[in-house]
Amino acid sequence: MKMKLQLLGAGCGRLGTLVGLGRSGAGALALPGCLLYTRTGSAPHLTHDTLREVRGVPGVAQLPLPALAEIHDVLEEYKEGAAKFIGMPDAVLYCSLHDPVSPCPSGYNTNKTVSLWGSSGRMEMTVSKFMDIQRVIQPDWFQCISDGDTISGEVGRKRAKKSVDRSLSFLDVCLQLQEKSPELQGSVMFGAIEGGDILEERLRSARETAKRPVGGFLLDGFQGCAMATETKLKLIASVTAELPEDKPRIIHGVGKPDEVLECIERGVDIFESFFPFQVTERGCALVFSYDCHPDPETAAVLTQNGAQDLEKIGAEENQDEISKADPEMTPFEICLKDKRYQDDFGPLLEGCTCYCCQRHTCAYVHHLLVTNELLAGVLLMMHNFQHYFGFFSAIRDALRDNKLDQLKNLVFRQALQGPVNAKLSQ
Repeated sequence: MKMKLQLLGAGCGRLGTLVGLGRSGAGALALPGCLLYTRTGSAPHLTHDTLREVRGVPGVAQLPLPALAEIHDVLEEYKEGAAKFIGMPDAVLYCSLHDPVSPCPSGYNTNKTVSLWGSSGRMEMTVSKFMDIQRVIQPDWFQCISDGDTISGEVGRKRAKKSVDRSLSFLDVCLQLQEKSPELQGSVMFGAIEGGDILEERLRSARETAKRPVGGFLLDGFQGCAMATETKLKLIASVTAELPEDKPRIIHGVGKPDEVLECIERGVDIFESFFPFQVTERGCALVFSYDCHPDPETAAVLTQNGAQDLEKIGAEENQDEISKADPEMTPFEICLKDKRYQDDFGPLLEGCTCYCCQRHTCAYVHHLLVTNELLAGVLLMMHNFQHYFGFFSAIRDALRDNKLDQLKNLVFRQALQGPVNAKLSQ
């Protein structure tokens, strides 16, 4: 794996490409970029065939460890690794410790074990067991086991220090075991940066992890809302400043467009793509704009559509209704379950080139949702994935053209508006 940076600067993000990925060395990932979120190797709601209809699919797929740990015995007997087992023999696979969508209860890690949470409940993971599972998975990348249980908002300095000490100890043992494992000689281990919201511990974790022969760095413990945004961004900027420039930085649990842009400005390279899945599960479609300079014809169409939508229903009234229906909903999406879409025969998003928008209407997706048809999840997932992957392509274009500020202003304006206005602002 080699990192080629085209643009590097404080406060403006890192533009580049990771090349030489996978066992064949033919894989690549454009940066800033995201991973393809999967569950046991399959994108939620999609088959491998329907995933091929989605444009811009990332070159690296994420495999959360809990689901794979539950079939450890099967993989052990199979002996040929998870990539071939799940039908993705040519994919570059990244194994993360946790599933970003599933909550991890606090208070279950010890000096010797880290708890994972899967469909069968809690699994205690020692370092040796963790590495045994990685040996049978044979991932291209994997997150080292670490104590990231520091996001409850009530973590003190002592607990933060303990998380760093444990994680460094786990990392050292994992590196030793990796050296002895023929199956993992081609795998890249990412060291986790821990320390909660204590700056001194975060910096110590970054400096000590950077001394180890890891292939990249995971900024862990920033998921959720327990940590104040200002504190989170300050810590991220401080940590990335301590890390070597020639190795990638991944962050877990950050997916909303405005949060992604804030992290990119502070030196983060790789994100997850669980956010489109969460939007799909809500019966929603991503409609936020990331085009800083739409062509005049498209802008005119969107303005006309916006006026028609505002005649249908007041923006403030609709936003209140949606918020009450689902408090997790963000300003970057519209809820297709809403009755006003039952007679809307336009696409989910005007101008979108995804399979869903080219072939189906809002009214049809609304019908599928209210009748609990499985096809609703398929169509929404295809749209939401493609829109989200397109967002990262737009970020790279903005960095290349020195227009990240314009993109950020566009996205942040939509973050302050309601779901209807988010759609209209395009």
